[in-house]
Amino acid sequence: MTQPTANPAATFATPTASRPRDCTHDKLRRLMRRLSTHYDARLRQVGLKTTQFSLLARVGYLGPIRPADLAEAMGLDASTLTRNLKPLAQAGWLTVDAGADARSRLVSLTEAGRAKLLEARVPWREAQSALAAQLGVERVTALHALIDESLALLPAHEPEDGAHDE
Repeated sequence: MTQPTANPAATFATPTASRPRDCTHDKLRRLMRRLSTHYDARLRQVGLKTTQFSLLARVGYLGPIRPADLAEAMGLDASTLTRNLKPLAQAGWLTVDAGADARSRLVSLTEAGRAKLLEARVPWREAQSALAAQLGVERVTALHALIDESLALLPAHEPEDGAHDE
């Protein structure tokens, strides 16, 4: 009897108690797309996307804040943050002004931004409640705990050489 040839792809796709069956990144991206669609559908009525609401809420909570600190708090790189700030500043909801010295800047919520954030809280809460009703409060609570634990275990930034374990 001949031994079957090892197939690395088959090994990857075979679920075991210690190995996930599918790509974690793909699964999380699919979940995030569904969650974004869920929240965006509710926030659309006030003219915001989920990413915009999150940015306004974070600046409202932390601001005035340096862009580098805001990017770190949100887990974004500087160019993504800059790109996401532009439409909010153009709408008059945020300002990016000079900071304490000539080299620094501060991101702040404007009065119009505070009003927009207040207006958006109602549909955001509706989205939160609808999600808890669909998934169950226990599942949402467990998901939050798993996300928090995972974020604490993963580095905020990959090593410069790009090397990582599989």
